[in-house]
Amino acid sequence: MADILAVEAPLARRAGEGPGVRVRHRTEQGRFVLPAAHGSATRQYGGLPLFGPEDGVTILEPEATGNGFWVGAPSVLHDAERDRLLLTYRQRRPRGYGSERGYVARIAESGDGVHFRDIWEVQKEVWQTSSMERFCLFRSPQGRYCLYASYVDPTDNRWRIDLMEADAPDQFDADRRQPVLTAADCGQGIEGVKDPWVFTIAGHYYMLISAAAGVADPTRQGEMHATADVYNTGVLTAPTGLATSVDGRRWRWRGQLMDVGNVGAWDSYQTRLNSLLYRPPAWIGLYDGSASHLGNYEERTGLAMSLDLRTWERLTPDAPALTSAHGSGSLRYVDVLAYSGKLHFYYEYARADGSHELRSNLVDDIGDVER
Repeated sequence: MADILAVEAPLARRAGEGPGVRVRHRTEQGRFVLPAAHGSATRQYGGLPLFGPEDGVTILEPEATGNGFWVGAPSVLHDAERDRLLLTYRQRRPRGYGSERGYVARIAESGDGVHFRDIWEVQKEVWQTSSMERFCLFRSPQGRYCLYASYVDPTDNRWRIDLMEADAPDQFDADRRQPVLTAADCGQGIEGVKDPWVFTIAGHYYMLISAAAGVADPTRQGEMHATADVYNTGVLTAPTGLATSVDGRRWRWRGQLMDVGNVGAWDSYQTRLNSLLYRPPAWIGLYDGSASHLGNYEERTGLAMSLDLRTWERLTPDAPALTSAHGSGSLRYVDVLAYSGKLHFYYEYARADGSHELRSNLVDDIGDVER
């Protein structure tokens, strides 16, 4: 992995990413605190300003109130050619409620980042799957739209990732998908792969993946896929894995990228890197964490940094950086775009009634040289 990841100058999917935001590595009421003076004189480099979740704007609401009704798992992309923000999201219902779990995934577009119009969707029945989760939309260097989808494989009840390609974001054919990565592709010790996030460096593709990893106790092996969600069993843990590709179609599993936290830590069961932002000299990662499988659906957001994409250091080892003030406190699946002098954050957010909505925050990007 070292020969591939030792690249420190990115050419990535995020438009308008400039040099570093200087920031103290501490939080205060859910925000990173920016020093009054920053730069070479203070020797404070790298980081990014965060947001106050209570100031967020509701983008989409769940179809009903109560636990298990969610809309979220966002992935966002700025399409410069169309001058639009493109958003993928999925809707979910609780188990036992009609077409349960993740039943539809959609692509929506917006001219202002707040008001979105659906332009494409796939229902879970099309793939005969029990659930779908996070999709990731990416535009290749050749101009093709690539949609990476995670869903439960109906043949073995294990999460997998497939790819669809199209000339426009509203033209994906759900019946023409290509296999990208399965648990079997990853070898022994991996029992599920999902929630992809794709970016490129110098034209080389990288995919962050939530992996169900470990070796199950022989007495519990039957539990892993009985409910078609190994991540919710507690049999294994869920670190972040990595896959790479030269063309975005043929992928190679590279192993674990970021392990779960220490025993007893708030992120000791799950550590899912959701998105990255390059702020020289560091990569900043926003990740979901939970202490056990009981928080698998209600993760909260932590921060990590890396100088080379190989070794990750937690910036929030003792507590999450971002939480909801309501319900379970869950704030998860944060994706961030940097362009036009702003940081655009999109995330899933727990409401007081137990459901989850999709929210957004806009923050001045003091590190954007185009501002």
